[in-house]
Amino acid sequence: MLIHQQYTRHGPDYRFGEQMTFLDVKQTFGFSHVRVGRWVTREESLIAANLVFDSLADLAFILHLPPLTLGLRQSLSLAFGHGGQKGVQAHYAPAARELALAKNAGAGALAHEFWHAFDHYVAPKAFQRVTGRFTCASDLWLADLPLIDHPLNQRLVEIFRVTLLSEDNLAPSDYVRRAIALDKRYGSQYFAKPTEMMARAFEACIESYQGIQNPYLVSGTRYSSLAKEGAYPDEPHRQRIFKALIAYFEPLGIALGKAG
Repeated sequence: MLIHQQYTRHGPDYRFGEQMTFLDVKQTFGFSHVRVGRWVTREESLIAANLVFDSLADLAFILHLPPLTLGLRQSLSLAFGHGGQKGVQAHYAPAARELALAKNAGAGALAHEFWHAFDHYVAPKAFQRVTGRFTCASDLWLADLPLIDHPLNQRLVEIFRVTLLSEDNLAPSDYVRRAIALDKRYGSQYFAKPTEMMARAFEACIESYQGIQNPYLVSGTRYSSLAKEGAYPDEPHRQRIFKALIAYFEPLGIALGKAG
């Protein structure tokens, strides 16, 4: 399988030609555990390790985060070609707190699924009275649960506000309105879920970042059929959301770095 020929990446060189392994991925990004499926060959594993390493390094670079913090204080694990869902690029398994990447279904969903993992992780740290095994901060914000008093939490909810509300805070954003319209069009209950809207907004900001193009990390938020139907924030909205993301993640990285 010639995985490396499927993705053309443009961005900083973090590895300087060095071959990475999934052990390097685990140690560099602070995952609690990394699993590689039994049907993944050594060659496939080495190719994938480079792709995953570069993608996570890109994500850390874009968010101004120390790479070690992407493992969410070693609460998040990673799986490649192990326990995936048929036809699904990637998924986040909340019960196991595991980010799973498929071997053959392609990629491009890593940023989207990382947000789901983060949204789950940060919920009890940002909001009071959190219950339920898979409770996300974006859901709790929409439910108007009381916030734990901390400057970082104020910056977190600002991301939700900028993404989901109009600029005057009096109505849903145009992005939310389009998501609701998509659910009506397709007879679904997916596009307008707060967790999914936030994950799509997050990956859209990552793909729009100038200077890095990495289709293994994220793809499809700009020119896909869904993008043309309005499933993602438009470019001016992405810029506002990204500003709020950096205002949160940069000081978070500093705080986590000091705590570590």
